[in-house]
Amino acid sequence: MTDSLGFPGAPSGPRDGRRLRVLAAMSGGVDSAVAAARAAEAGHEVTGVHLALSANPQSFRTGARGCCTIEDSRDARRAADVIGIPFYCWDLAERFREDVVEDFIAEYEAGRTPNPCLRCNEKIKFAALLDKALALGFDAVCTGHYATVVLNEDGTRELHRASDMAKDQSYVLGVLDEKQLAHAMFPLGDTLTTKDEIRAEAERRGLAVAKKPDSHDICFIADGDTQGFLAKHLGTSEGDIVDETGTKIGTHEGAYGFTIGQRKGLRIGHPAPDGKPRYVLDISPVNNTVTVGPVEALDVTALTAIKPRWCGVAPEGVGTYTAQLRAHGGETSVTAELVGEELRVSFAEPVRGVAPGQAIVLYDGTRVVGSATIAATDRAPANAAHSG
Repeated sequence: MTDSLGFPGAPSGPRDGRRLRVLAAMSGGVDSAVAAARAAEAGHEVTGVHLALSANPQSFRTGARGCCTIEDSRDARRAADVIGIPFYCWDLAERFREDVVEDFIAEYEAGRTPNPCLRCNEKIKFAALLDKALALGFDAVCTGHYATVVLNEDGTRELHRASDMAKDQSYVLGVLDEKQLAHAMFPLGDTLTTKDEIRAEAERRGLAVAKKPDSHDICFIADGDTQGFLAKHLGTSEGDIVDETGTKIGTHEGAYGFTIGQRKGLRIGHPAPDGKPRYVLDISPVNNTVTVGPVEALDVTALTAIKPRWCGVAPEGVGTYTAQLRAHGGETSVTAELVGEELRVSFAEPVRGVAPGQAIVLYDGTRVVGSATIAATDRAPANAAHSG
C-alpha cells in the first residue's frame, strides 16, 4: 500500500511523480502550518486558505485557544507568507452556523450529546471546502490532522490511524467516505514525531505559530461555558432530577445542561442512601427530567447507531472490530452488523458513559471502517429499566 495521492508524509517528492494542486486548510495553528509547509516542500502547488466560520469573529474564541478568531486568520496568513504560498480567506460562516452550530444546539435540545468537531470535518472541511476546491481545479485538500490515507493496489483507499497513537485523530475523520479520502492529504499522520518536535520543525521553518497553544475547547463557545451557551439559545426551563425509583431529589434549569455519565455539577440536595456518588443515567427532553443513579447503572452492553458513513465499501454480515466512542477514548472489542440503515453493536465487555448523539467509530486493526451516530443503548441486564 502507498499513501493517498502518492504523498509520503516526508518532504521528498510525490511517489507517482505528480505535482498536485493542493488547497491547504490553515486554521492558524502549528499543525496545519507545518502540514502546508511539508506539502509545498514535497513539490506540490499549494494554496493556503483560512475558513472564516463566524460572521462576527469576536463572538468566537479570543486569544490563541480556538480556530475561528481574527488572530487565527492573521496567524494563518503570516504562516502562508513564510512558506511562500498564495493565501485566501473564505467565508463559510453561514454554512458553519447551519451545519455545525445549529446542529449542536438541536442535538442538546433533543437530549443527545453531539461532537461538533466531527460534524465540522464532515460538513465543512471535507464537504463544503472540498467541493469548492474541486470546482476550482484543485486535486486535494491538505489539513494538519494526524491520520493516514493509503492507496491499495486495486485503486481503493483506506483511512488509518496516525503512526503515533498518542496524536491520532482518525476518530473525528471517521465520517469521510472513499470519494473524500481520494482527495484528502494528511502530511503529519505518517510521522513518528512528538508535538514538541512538530513545534521545533515549525520554529526551524520560521513559523511564528511554533509556540502557539493547542485548542481543545469548542471553538464557537467563546468562554468555554457550554451550559451557559445552551441556556442563551434554548432558555431556562426548570425540571426535576429523579433517582432510579422516580423520586424527586432535586431540580435543574434545563435538561440540555447534562450528559449521560456526568457526575459533577448535579447540585442534588442530599446524598444517596449508600453515600456513593450519583451519575446521570438518562435525559428526557419530553418531560424535562434528568434521572441519576449509581455508576453501575451506566453499564452498556449494546447499542443501535444510525446514519452510518463508511470509509470505503460498507461491511456485510456480522464482523468483529474495535470501537472508539469518544475523541480521546480508548478502544473496546465489539461485534457489529449493518441491519438496513442501522448499525447494531454488541460490546465484549460493558462500557460506561455512552450517550445518544455521540459517534461510534469502528476499526479493523488501524483501518477506520466507518462511523455512525449512537441512537439508543442497551444497559446491563440488572439495569435494563434504564435503557437509553
